[in-house]
Amino acid sequence: MKKKYTIAVAGTGYVGLANSVLLAQQNRVIVVDVIPAKVKMINEKKSTIIDTEIIDYLANHELDLEATLDGEYAYKNADFVVIATPTNYDVEKNYFDTSSVESVIELVMKVNPNVPIIIKSTVPVGYTESVRKKYNNNILFNPEFLREGKALYDNLYPSRIIIGVPRNNIRLSESAQKFVSLLREGAIKTDIPVLIVNLTEAEAVKLFANAYLAVRVSYFNELDTYAESKGLDASQIIEGMCLDPRVGMNYNNPSFGYGGYCLPKDTKQLLANFDGVPESMIAAVVKSNDIRKDFVASQIIKKLDEAESETKIVGVFRLTMKANSDNFRESSIQGVMQRLKDKGIDIIVFEPTLEDGSDFNGYRIVNDLVSFKKQSSVIVANRLDKTLNDVEHKVYSRDIYQEN
Repeated sequence: MKKKYTIAVAGTGYVGLANSVLLAQQNRVIVVDVIPAKVKMINEKKSTIIDTEIIDYLANHELDLEATLDGEYAYKNADFVVIATPTNYDVEKNYFDTSSVESVIELVMKVNPNVPIIIKSTVPVGYTESVRKKYNNNILFNPEFLREGKALYDNLYPSRIIIGVPRNNIRLSESAQKFVSLLREGAIKTDIPVLIVNLTEAEAVKLFANAYLAVRVSYFNELDTYAESKGLDASQIIEGMCLDPRVGMNYNNPSFGYGGYCLPKDTKQLLANFDGVPESMIAAVVKSNDIRKDFVASQIIKKLDEAESETKIVGVFRLTMKANSDNFRESSIQGVMQRLKDKGIDIIVFEPTLEDGSDFNGYRIVNDLVSFKKQSSVIVANRLDKTLNDVEHKVYSRDIYQEN
């Protein structure tokens, strides 16, 4: 009979909750968070994030999953500890804030010093090797390649599994292989490529992969900037390019810039990691994202100047990065909003995940859609929605394909 492992997971964001649900199909999983409301929701089989598959699995599948505020309880009898806590980028230090990762490691060391620890949080290149030497010889790194709103799906059908192991460490290589087998057992896809690599190389894979996606997003945004400036149809140019199989159709829908949980912080961290190493492309993509927001803001101002309205108010339709998402951390639209605000332009926001009439960073929330449309001289939408069809003449968007 197959052994049922006990796995503790620190963090209930996209990475933590998706992995908890995946692993809880065949193992006992105890997930830890510091927010009581999130713990309560998970124990009531409710998802703390917008993700169709997670919502379904929690409600309709047999999962051995428990949430707790008590990290010591979760870690002390675990066979594996997975760290999926947030690591936001600190612009002052040019470094991810890894304090939450280290606080988990310290507690695990206190209550269960020999357990293998798998870091899934995104960290700087070289970080895992440094904390392994500082705290514990049992630390591995397993990068995630998940999309917002598709986190569990991307674990059920992973493009690849990569895990970083200290060089020539047979014992931890065996732990890594065992953990990989648990991920594969939970997945639906069967032919999953697996790479077991060095710790630091695994960290680099994560940052370089996201930097490449940022390059691609920025490339098509710059193409769109050119097309709009010259009065050309960007969709025709993009389609003609992307029919070349070497280019492909992915990540080609123009936007107001890349944003969200990963790309902004990962590109900045990778650029910081290049300190002392010749480069130009990573710096260029970070700059390109700012230039795109400058251009979008200037186009909105032009449309506002042309609007037949006594009051000049810009209405922002949704703060989220994409449809079916509740995340507006570092969303590109906020950068555009700040540029408009700096020009003295009045802004209102339609964002149903926030309280109607409340204040978000100085912007008034108007969630009565009829009132929002009426008050707005120009409506700005990073991603279009059919509810805006009746005010199409007011809308500014570069969403060509109207998809996530």
